[in-house]
Order: sequence, then structure tokens, then C-alpha cells
Amino acid sequence: MDPPTARLEVSALAGDASGVLEANVLSLFQQLLPATFVSQALLGFKVREFSRVYSSLVVIWLMIWQRLQVGGTMKTAVVEVVRGLPASFWPQPCKRLRVAGEGGTLSSNTGGYNQARQNLSLAVVEQCCDHVLEQLLAATRAAQPEQRPAFFLDGTSLRTPHRKEITAQYPPASNQNGPSHWPVIRVLVAHDLYTGLALRPAWGPMYGEHAVSEQGLLKTLIQRLPSGALVGGDANFGVFSVAYEAKQQGHPAVLRLTAQRARHLLGQQMRDGMEQRVVWKPSRDDRRNHPQLPADACVEGRLIVRQVQPSNGAEPFLLALWTTLPAEPAKITEIYGYRWNIEVDLRSLKSTLQLDELTCTTPEMVAKEIDLAMLSYNLVRAVMYQAAQKAGVQPRALSFRYVQNVLDAFLPAIAAARDENEVRRLTEKMQHCLAQCRLPKRRRKQPSSPRAVWRKPKSYPARHA
Repeated sequence: MDPPTARLEVSALAGDASGVLEANVLSLFQQLLPATFVSQALLGFKVREFSRVYSSLVVIWLMIWQRLQVGGTMKTAVVEVVRGLPASFWPQPCKRLRVAGEGGTLSSNTGGYNQARQNLSLAVVEQCCDHVLEQLLAATRAAQPEQRPAFFLDGTSLRTPHRKEITAQYPPASNQNGPSHWPVIRVLVAHDLYTGLALRPAWGPMYGEHAVSEQGLLKTLIQRLPSGALVGGDANFGVFSVAYEAKQQGHPAVLRLTAQRARHLLGQQMRDGMEQRVVWKPSRDDRRNHPQLPADACVEGRLIVRQVQPSNGAEPFLLALWTTLPAEPAKITEIYGYRWNIEVDLRSLKSTLQLDELTCTTPEMVAKEIDLAMLSYNLVRAVMYQAAQKAGVQPRALSFRYVQNVLDAFLPAIAAARDENEVRRLTEKMQHCLAQCRLPKRRRKQPSSPRAVWRKPKSYPARHA
């Protein structure tokens, strides 16, 4: 990314008064991912693409549009094209578009769009996702240069339809009664601590002979972190392999340890207020699970123990944190206190953006859907960031679902605006609504509900393989 373009995007996303960019997903998408960049990406991966209605840029936007719409389908995406997209999507319009511009109409059938989705290059999608995230992170860092970039890790799982190719790559769970029906994918995500922006995730099979762990996926995901970014994780990531990998890649870490592992490293019982420098060496199990570790593998850091009070009113407990970050213990504890944000982010991805169960029928389409769903999420987060900047609040103070509802209401009208004045008028109204999408401030802490699920009534017996 050349410096002039970077300065333009930073000033726009940081809420510059010049009005270069308005806060809506379509405008963000057009500025962050212009047609020239997609053309260069296609050329770099030697993908030939002729002038057509459903070009790669159009297909990427339509898949994002589907993800942002409540119950979005391929039909709604095609209707979006028939209704009209900005001319910048087609620098060299094909004959069908020229005829449509002269009073004709485009077909509303989904066959052409579906074929274009299948032919969309996965390598181009990955490069586009990374390019957009780089610009968004650069913009937020320029607005707050004093903050160190920090990303928290967490894992989740997704379900897919039962298809032969997908089942072979992502086997379903099984027990003594046999395999289940749905293929399951294990996904590892990394979200920015302050803005919620997310890296392109890493994933693999959750079950079967080639099942991967969250720690195993870390080796792929950590390559995508910005240089020097902080790595955070709960007790599931508080293991030697994660700490060692972060050290090898030059990332400071803040990891929660289990009480048993903390006592082993300290060589004594934990007490409130402890801060001790320790040299973490791999155990016998670590070397068995990671035979590639060198003989002198070790990580130097601090182990901090503090008694904390959960916000849900539960009993206080001793929190053990391992860190290689040179900061005060109070700052380390404060950083880990934001870990719950990634749980809310996963809820936004799986529930609000409906990523919990995919509808793809091939492994390659699964990869494209996951990547573009994360791009959709990052565009909404960027809008939330700009709205929070103008409202004078933290980005996390806005509700992801409320913001998505506002975008769903205003984006069709903005896309169909007749002139720039109408676009600006609608955008100002949308900005006013976005500023009111704040999360409620509860005066009284409500006790957390126990982790239990009411079984849904079933009219028919469950099928078994």
C-alpha cells in the first residue's frame, strides 16, 4: 500500500472533518478494496477474467451483502445487482450492463451468480481480506498510536451440510453409537482487544485422524499478526507451546495459567500479590507432543498472581498470569480483564452474522464463506469505530447487532440515492442512529444464569447414521 493512499484512508477512518469517506459499509468497501487492486490480485495469481456482470469484485461484495442481511440469500444478492450497484464496480462494463444502462434489465436468476461464486479464486479472496484488514489496522493505530496492538485468541466450532467432499475433509463427531451427521470445523480466531477487528482465522478438522487442536492452529494464525502485537489467551492457551511460539515470532504474551501449572512453575503455593521471574521449560509431555522443540527450548517471563473479584458476584479467586510484557502487574491484570470481549465477538459472528452453520457444499466454498464472513464483520467493526470516534465513546461501547440493524435499514436507500446530496443526507441520519447504538448501562449487576440449555421439544425421533 503506497503512502498517499494510506494517509487518505487513515484520515477518513479516523473521523477527519474533510468528509472524504462516509461511514457506511458500501463506501468503506469501495475505498478499501477498489477494482484496480482486485485486478492486480487476479493478475498476480494468473487468473483470467473477462468483462462480465458477476466479476470477482461484484461477487465478493454480494457475498458480504448476503452475510450482512438477516436471512440473506443468493436471490436477495442478485436483486441487489438488478436494482443497481455503483458504476465503479465495473470499470469496463460488458454488453449486458450497457444494455441495462440504456433501459434494459438484467436477469434475476441466481444461476450466473452461483457459478461465479464457485469460480471465485480463494487466493484472491484471502489477499483481499488481508489487504482490507491491514488498512483498517493502520487507520486505528494512527488514531491511537500510544496503544500497543493486542489480540486475544479463542477457538470455536462450525457445522456444515453433510456432503461427501466436506465430510471427508471435516469428519463429524462420533461415539460408541457411531458417527453423527454434521461435519464439524474447528476455528481459531484472533480479535483486536480495543476495536474488535479480527484476523483471517485458521481452521481444520475437529475430529478424525487429522484433527487439529487450537494450539496447533496457532502456528498458522500467528503468522498473520502485526509485528510486535500482544498475544493473549485463557488457560487453554496457557501452555508452553503457545508461549514458545509467541517468543519465536517476536510477540509478547499474556496467558492465563491453570492453578496446577502455576504452582509447578512457582515451586510453591500461590498467594495474592506474588510476582516472580521464572524460566519456563517444556515438560516431558510437551516434548512428546512437540518433538521438534530444540533441546535448550525455554521462555523467560514473569508469573503474576492476583486475587480478583468476578463481575457476576461469584467468589473471589487467585488469577495466575504468565507474561513477557514489561508492564506493571496492574496493567497486565487490566489487559486480561478484557478477555471476555472475544466471547461477545464470537457471538456476533455466529449468531448475528449466522456463521454457526454454513450452507456450502464444497470445502473451497467453505473457505471462501469463512473468509468473507470475517471481512463482513470487519467492515461493520470499522463503521462502529468511526461512529464511536464521533460520539466520543469507546468502540466496544456500541452494540454490534444494533449497528447491523441500522446498516440494514440505511444501506439500500444509500445505494439507490439519486445524487450526492441525498447520499450525504441519508448518511447523516445514519450517523445519528449509529451514535445511539450504545450498550445499556445496567445500574445493578444481574447474576449470571447457570450454563444449562432447555431441550427443545421434538415432533419426530432423532435420526441416527
